Amino acid sequence: MKLMTFTAPTPAQALKAAQKECGEDALVVSTKQIRKKSLTQPALYEVVVAIEDVPKKDLSKKSKPAKRTVEKSGGKAMENPEEVLVNISEAARQISQIANVTRPEANRKAKFEVKEEPLSTADTKKEMEELKAIKGELLKLADKVKLIQNMVWEEKKPLSGAIPPEFAEIYRIAKTSGMDGMHLDEIMRLTLEHMPLQMRTSSDTVRRYFRTLLRKMVPIRLEQDLVPPQKKIMMLVGPTGVGKTTTLAKLAARYAYLMEKKYKVGIITLDTYRIGAVEQLMQYAKMMRIGIEAVVDPPEFLTALQTLQHMDIILIDTVGSSQYDKEKIDKLQQFLASNNDVGIDVNLVLGAPTKLEDLRTIYRNFSPLGIDTLIFTKLDETSGFGNIFSLVYETEKPVSYLSVGQEVPDDLMCADSDYLVECLMEGEAKKGEA
Repeated sequence: MKLMTFTAPTPAQALKAAQKECGEDALVVSTKQIRKKSLTQPALYEVVVAIEDVPKKDLSKKSKPAKRTVEKSGGKAMENPEEVLVNISEAARQISQIANVTRPEANRKAKFEVKEEPLSTADTKKEMEELKAIKGELLKLADKVKLIQNMVWEEKKPLSGAIPPEFAEIYRIAKTSGMDGMHLDEIMRLTLEHMPLQMRTSSDTVRRYFRTLLRKMVPIRLEQDLVPPQKKIMMLVGPTGVGKTTTLAKLAARYAYLMEKKYKVGIITLDTYRIGAVEQLMQYAKMMRIGIEAVVDPPEFLTALQTLQHMDIILIDTVGSSQYDKEKIDKLQQFLASNNDVGIDVNLVLGAPTKLEDLRTIYRNFSPLGIDTLIFTKLDETSGFGNIFSLVYETEKPVSYLSVGQEVPDDLMCADSDYLVECLMEGEAKKGEA
């Protein structure tokens, strides 16, 4: 077994040089950064690979000893295996030892030919234990190779310092999910500062730690039971097309029929602009036998609240408006200002497929209404959930409910940080998971 090192400005270039020189069968032993990038010179990475040594009988046929030096890629061959074992890391020495014992059948055959006697039970047991140990080491090596394959992102240098390759896979997943790059870099920085070194032994432990940090990014508003004479008034606001009316119908059915404690629910709609909006909500209310009031101005709104004052929960549907339609947003603010003595919980409804920049604009333009919580809809229509994490991280507003489909009332669930982390890591929202 011969070990060769290759150096290049990036891990990918070093690996490519090793593959070109040594072929597909070369085994990657280790990779590390040996020089950081500076103003005068690029970064330098070292990759150590192992290849099968040339048999002595083949060497005797050649007039000159075989020597290879990779000049273009910055690699160099190590001629003497004994010198290699002195200079390389402890990990490389262990892997070299493993390579010499990965042929148990040949070793057993040689032992039979010399001793010409069967193995004892103790020897068999000892050999099985050795094989298990070898298998464990090889599994660790396979995991390291997988991590090395995911190092391509490091060429972009997302952070100022070097990041261990164990973080490559989760970084790639989070980056492609739509999460803001600055937020992701901050998470990685906190992970590197606080994660114990012993937990970096495999990608699984790193992934578990990263999931913990992601869960802490998303504050959740837990659903609580009302204790008489407590009442709850929820107003749903947001841009057009996010599903406010459908979400309100789901909430009404949930509070009136699906929870362990059944509540008396009333509905007020301010959406008298959209053709058919009142009729749609009236139909939902009729099916669920829930009282509903339609109003067009603040005085009527106050009257509707008084009419439904005997209800435990009042849900208020509002007209959908563009985040740039200041006139409609100001009109909603007038409804809220006319009832300062009534505690109205304002819920901003947002579509999960919306780009992060648009989410920021929507939140900023609706924020004069006094946003209390966020509700995300259409989780079943996207594969990227990083925008949700970034918006919540920036606004520090809790998430109360999630909508994962069109069905009323089934496709609504209480917000759950574990579920959102699973969506981000797997790139898919599943119904009935929370």
